[in-house]
Amino acid sequence: MQHIITALREQEETFTALRRQIHSQPEIGFEEHLTGSLVARLLEEWGYQVHRGLAGTGVVGTLKCGNGGKRLGLRADMDALPMSENSGKAWSSKTEGRFHGCGHDGHTAILLCAAQYLARTRNFNGTLHLIFQPAEELLYGGRVMLEDGLFDKFPCDAIFGLHNMPGYKLNHFAFRDGPMMASSDTLHIEVNGVGGHGALPERTVDATLVACQIAVALQTIVSRNITPFQPVVVTVGSIQAGEAPNIINEKALMKLSIRTLDEGVRKTVLQRVREIAQAQAASFNATVTLTHVNGSPVLVNAPEANRLVRDVAAGLFGEDCVGECAPFMGSEDFAFMLEENPNGCYFIVGAGDEPERCMVHNPGYDFNDKNIVPAAALWCALTEKYLC
Repeated sequence: MQHIITALREQEETFTALRRQIHSQPEIGFEEHLTGSLVARLLEEWGYQVHRGLAGTGVVGTLKCGNGGKRLGLRADMDALPMSENSGKAWSSKTEGRFHGCGHDGHTAILLCAAQYLARTRNFNGTLHLIFQPAEELLYGGRVMLEDGLFDKFPCDAIFGLHNMPGYKLNHFAFRDGPMMASSDTLHIEVNGVGGHGALPERTVDATLVACQIAVALQTIVSRNITPFQPVVVTVGSIQAGEAPNIINEKALMKLSIRTLDEGVRKTVLQRVREIAQAQAASFNATVTLTHVNGSPVLVNAPEANRLVRDVAAGLFGEDCVGECAPFMGSEDFAFMLEENPNGCYFIVGAGDEPERCMVHNPGYDFNDKNIVPAAALWCALTEKYLC
């Protein structure tokens, strides 16, 4: 398999430049028009059958070789974050408030690098689907691709995804069987009270006070409703109410993020949020309206799929470069694809563990271009092994 790395090294500068081009023109979820067009054009040039339009800006490239019946899906995300960059790099974002701060530009470049090699060598027997997904940062671009018929149009017997991660050594790969990344649910709680003058509190039902009481009470879910052996996060990230100091507010809006690593626990937490919010509000003669804005499931890896990728990574880089990772309370909407097609896994590609290397979602972050060849080599070797 070392010949794959050697061949990809010859194209490293090309795909580094491509990655930096994508980085400089970031597009947020469902707006990846330039990126999608670039991906589609390259895939077509290399001989892939290209389909556009799933989830609006999604791209799927299909390449068939031989008469093998197996079908493999490899996925990369394309979207940027709605934040400003402060990396100081020559290829920094040219669009204020848009920034590839999570490395999806790198994930796209990695899969394109592999795509070119696989189209050139065609050393596999079966059907390869390359899935370029929009709107991962919104945590439902993957769901929309499925709703638009991703696996109906492009059936996959196995599906794989990856993510670069600072803090892990370069050329190292980390895996976890079973639950790996948390579910994510965004909830809005609107508290409805009775507004009035700040000097006459007895004639009001203070929505701000009720919201604060709900926020405190919600923390008992983690401490008293869930076993300590199950990770749960209940974050009240925003309470919005009023502007003037002498007005007691009629309404307050709370915005919550809920994270769990078990679907049963997730259901319990969501139920308790509703019960606590309603009961706390009622105790103050207020009411609440709860809105489930969006949610993504727990990301669960199939052990046999993990084992396959581990073996391929060890064959390329040695056993010392393959390890385990702890579960993340961050979330990934690749979970939707694994929920519908459980034969697959999502794994970590080390982006470097230097102390000065920024974590993802930091304004100073930049994808480590030294990741492109190792990760692309893994995609190529995995394809050749699975579609043999």
